[in-house]
Amino acid sequence: MENICYPKYYSTSIAEVFQSINNNHSNGGFMEEERTDLKLIKLSEIQSQEIQWLWYPFIPYGKLTIIQGDPGDGKTTLVLNIAAQLSKGSGLDKDVKVPAPMNIIYQTVEDGLADTVKPRLKLAGADCERIVVIDESDKMLSMVDERLEQALIRTNAKLLILDPIQAYLGGGIDMNRANEARDMTKKLGLLAEKYQCAIVLIGHMNKAAGNKAAYRGMGSIDFFAVARSVLLVGRIEGQADVRAVVQIKNNLAAFGHPKAFSLSENGFQWLGDYDITADEVLGGTAPKANKLEQAKQWLRKLAKINKTMPSSEIFELADAEDISKRTLENAKKELNIKAKKINNSWYWELKNIK
Repeated sequence: MENICYPKYYSTSIAEVFQSINNNHSNGGFMEEERTDLKLIKLSEIQSQEIQWLWYPFIPYGKLTIIQGDPGDGKTTLVLNIAAQLSKGSGLDKDVKVPAPMNIIYQTVEDGLADTVKPRLKLAGADCERIVVIDESDKMLSMVDERLEQALIRTNAKLLILDPIQAYLGGGIDMNRANEARDMTKKLGLLAEKYQCAIVLIGHMNKAAGNKAAYRGMGSIDFFAVARSVLLVGRIEGQADVRAVVQIKNNLAAFGHPKAFSLSENGFQWLGDYDITADEVLGGTAPKANKLEQAKQWLRKLAKINKTMPSSEIFELADAEDISKRTLENAKKELNIKAKKINNSWYWELKNIK
């Protein structure tokens, strides 16, 4: 029979083992967990509150939102245009309700403030007096840096943007370790709740093609788990200038309808509702045909060439593009195109299309 080596204490009684453990504790031989006083909160003592929204149902106040996508797909451009509109007291979308111009904190390490960030904001019409940056020249900022809270107090900002997540982890933090990611994002979430501001984290996607959108964000899935809303920004197959914005997580309301914007030599243009799925964005496939959206896009292109056109001519051109009269009329209504009668003929005014 083989000789089996048992641990030294194998023949020791259970009582003696526990006595040995107690002795080690009393002598400081084991690390003791710090005692925390037990505090219980009755839910009957909690006052219910409704979720408040910066942009329903995409960006809530008092919570974390993640906007993620591949590098170069327009995440930062989208966020800067959101910030620009808010600084003036307006929004990109009709569902953005802003009673007055808003103060915003925008932190980035990827773009220069003087040659990139400010010019983009000015191009978007921002009030740069209301958009501030925490000076990181003496010390790099992190998600748990006390300067974030100080800045929120001093500016009364209602939107804080960290672009990208990876740059604000702090030294020695591994974003792929669940416990470390969870601790940092939880503290940031508490900050959002305390000051009822919206905190938006910009995240790059990893290269795991084919994976679900939730798992393609850089780092631990816990970043995704703590955020209450996650938006995916991506390219649209066959439309080089158009980017889709698709909500892939929402714990607070029904999912929002996908949106789109265009990036061209003329700058940023908000397109509004767009029919596409996250899988189509991630898979690089063209969205399923949407006749109304196609008609709206077609009218926008037409408006770049003609400011006013006879309606009969528009219907004729639309028919050649397989756009029905009913769909065209619906697109006209959504784009708020006005018609006027000149010498017994109707004309559409295309100059103010957005």
